[in-house]
Amino acid sequence: MNTSAPVLTTKKLLFPLVLFHLLVIAASNYLVQIPVTVFGFQTTWGAFTFPLIFLATDLTIRLYGASHARRIIFLAMVPAIIISYVFSVLFFEGNFQGTAPLAELNTFIARIAIASFLAYVVGQILDIYVFSRLRQSQNTENWWMPPAFSSIIGTFIDTLIFFVVAFYQSSDAFMAANWPEIATVDYVFKLLISLAIFVPVYGVLMTTFTKKLSTQVG
Repeated sequence: MNTSAPVLTTKKLLFPLVLFHLLVIAASNYLVQIPVTVFGFQTTWGAFTFPLIFLATDLTIRLYGASHARRIIFLAMVPAIIISYVFSVLFFEGNFQGTAPLAELNTFIARIAIASFLAYVVGQILDIYVFSRLRQSQNTENWWMPPAFSSIIGTFIDTLIFFVVAFYQSSDAFMAANWPEIATVDYVFKLLISLAIFVPVYGVLMTTFTKKLSTQVG
């Protein structure tokens, strides 16, 4: 039996998972600048992309353990804040601004980048903790409980930290006035997307990856 196969697979997946986190964070920080009205409620396009990170983190915990998930977060968090700031300045309010704005600090975007950094680190670490504790106490028939409840709690803390740090008394008058409503709707949409789409996807991917790893070990 080749017991080194899972470790090798983990190393191969580490960089793609870190890259995936960076791409989702950068895209979400860009999309959170663009408000959208859904069923009469104000939210942002970022609500539809960020839950992907919780899916990736929960799969990593399930397949490789919490330590690997934490390693991905620590590897991604510093590049994420830099990429988020640069990308959001270049494409401020959805339009390409050229490279000139990078020459001076954009405090509005800097707040978003810092808020994203704090929300990402706290939210993901909390997600890992809740997922790991629930996974230890649940049987395989209740596989859906760890990703569901960790998403509920992690997403709430992530959303709260992000919107308070980024938009409380913001220089953007619209976001300063509407962030509580946007944050509430943002959380609800993230939760609906996570529970209705990503938790079932988690179940399918978990089964697929587990079978592949079992084949490699065998």
